Amino acid sequence: MIDLHCHSTASDGLLAPADVVRVASEVGLSTIALTDHDTTAGLLEATRAGAALGVRVIGGCEFSVQASWGEMHLLGYFLPPDDPAIEAFLVDARADRERRARGMVSRLAALGIAITSEDVLQESGGGAIGRPHVARALHRLGHVQNIQQAFDRYIGRGRPAFVEKTLPTLRAVADLVHSRGGIVSAAHLKYHGTMATLAALRDEGLDAVETRHPSHDGERVAEITEAAMALDLARTGGSDWHGEMDPLGTHAMLGAMQVPEAWLAVLEARRPSGVS
Repeated sequence: MIDLHCHSTASDGLLAPADVVRVASEVGLSTIALTDHDTTAGLLEATRAGAALGVRVIGGCEFSVQASWGEMHLLGYFLPPDDPAIEAFLVDARADRERRARGMVSRLAALGIAITSEDVLQESGGGAIGRPHVARALHRLGHVQNIQQAFDRYIGRGRPAFVEKTLPTLRAVADLVHSRGGIVSAAHLKYHGTMATLAALRDEGLDAVETRHPSHDGERVAEITEAAMALDLARTGGSDWHGEMDPLGTHAMLGAMQVPEAWLAVLEARRPSGVS
């Protein structure tokens, strides 16, 4: 089994990259993709740990892109670590994440909630900043009873402290990833994973779609799988593990989605040829 969607402290995960690989080895995975948000900073550490433990680590990244419904997450696979072109793109993406976090802190302060940007930076520990870090800071400071309450009350979409991201197009990210020898897969589409939507995304450069994800029930898996096969899109899957279980079912334990290793050969065959 393999797991093509997991996170470390390089973004909003709870375990260091090497520890993610250690857990992958303990649960018997042969391959993982480390797909931190807007960063590849954990790849070298994870790859070294994988070499020592016999776990293949695929360089990945979870990008945020424009979609007809707002925001879509896009998984890039087979990315080289420390690639100058990719890093230049991600520097801008992380700067926007910091802008967004400061905006949420400002809105929270306007609501009378005592929180600072430094509180959020403490939670991120130098990794790419995301809303989970704001939620963890709110929880640590006693403003909410749990992490989910932070989203429900303050920083979820439509809530008073929510701030939008500046999003690139799928085509822009797909072109970048393809130019570096990688491929892109749509992540956790849920009810957006229709035949029509996936056909449109394919025309924008999509190579694959995540069918097995904790937020997909049996009906969603069947619908997205049928569309993927009809549209000649490869299939991916993963736990979206962040180091803990998510009570809402959006993250599972590493390896829980039972993704077969055979899918990996199909993904590798989709890689652009002639890219060094």
